[in-house]
Amino acid sequence: MKEDSRRLANFRVHLVPAVLSLANPPWQRDVWLDPSAFENLDHIFHTLFDDFCDADNPESYLGTSLRTQEEVVLMRQLGTALNAATADAPDDTDEEHLASRAWPEVVAIAGRLAQVMVANDLKELVALHERSVASQAEGLDVRPSC
Repeated sequence: MKEDSRRLANFRVHLVPAVLSLANPPWQRDVWLDPSAFENLDHIFHTLFDDFCDADNPESYLGTSLRTQEEVVLMRQLGTALNAATADAPDDTDEEHLASRAWPEVVAIAGRLAQVMVANDLKELVALHERSVASQAEGLDVRPSC
C-alpha cells in the first residue's frame, strides 16, 4: 500500500466515525451526555476541525482525508451547521449543542456525509479487492493442460 493510501486510510479511521456519531442522536445522548464516557462533542470538534480535517476549509483535505469533491462540499456544510449550533451554545456544553435550533441540520448533513463517505470507502475496498485478484491471476500459470 502506498504511503498516501495509508495516510488517507488512517485519517478516515478517525473521521468517518466522528461523522457517523453526528448522524446518530440516540448515541449522542447516550455517550456525550454520560460524564463517565471518554468521548464527547469536544472530541468530535477536534477531529473535524483540527486533527483530521478542517470543516471550515475542507478543500485542502481532498486526497488526505476526503475522497471526493462531494465529500468536500458536504464537509463544508457540516462545518457551517456545527458553527451555527455553537453560536446557540453560550456555555459550550454538549447539552446546549444538542438542544440548539441548528442541531437537526447538523444531524441531517452528517447523515448525508456519512452515507457518501461509507459508500466511497466501500467502492475503494471493492477496487482494492479487484486489483488484488487481478494481480494474483497474473501470477498464476493458466495454460491449458492436455
